[in-house]
Amino acid sequence: MVMTFFRRGDGENSLDQITARTVSMVSDARHSFDLASAALLSGADVETIGQDVRQTDERINEAEQDLRGQLVVHVSVQGSSDIGEVLGLILLIKKIERIGDQNKNILYLAEDGADLSEAPDLEMLIGFRRTISEMLGQAADIIAAGDEDGATELRKRTNDLQVELQDHIRELMHSEEPGHKVVPRAILYRYWKRIVANIAGVVTTATEPLQHQGYQDDGATDIDD
Repeated sequence: MVMTFFRRGDGENSLDQITARTVSMVSDARHSFDLASAALLSGADVETIGQDVRQTDERINEAEQDLRGQLVVHVSVQGSSDIGEVLGLILLIKKIERIGDQNKNILYLAEDGADLSEAPDLEMLIGFRRTISEMLGQAADIIAAGDEDGATELRKRTNDLQVELQDHIRELMHSEEPGHKVVPRAILYRYWKRIVANIAGVVTTATEPLQHQGYQDDGATDIDD
């Protein structure tokens, strides 16, 4: 069963209201992603950005906990007819929360002294950052509209990008450059790959039956990272 994102209903525990809040969670995840990446790639003030990223992550965490509670209430009031969608939404908001965690990990790289703002491959790194940010924006739109075709297209793009990021990780594993140049890039690519994998997991909620969410190819391929 493909998830129907919007259901008519009154009150804060209706699925349409809950889904709208998940869209806000994705928007927050995109915001913290952009900030954390800026700290690493643009040389922006890490302390100021760190405060914002942490506050945004707290907001994401609070939303996750609050929404889980609302979903429990929804099932209690409405019965089990929506149980598949409720469980799907629980999986979805957990993946969004994981994106927030990876954003913090990117921030930690900058706080530990990594600075790629003068890297020779900066233009390429900024290109990856821009693409992932756009994917997060597209994921929010897909959830809001229940856009199955858009989800399928975005999932393909995330698959392709994960392969590309993994290729860069492999290249760095065999690089003869000093560790202080190689290691931050390899770690950043790894965090980006995990974020992209979670974006893929978010959009599968729109297109896959519950038992296959987090997988593709009828459950044969695990897309979590």
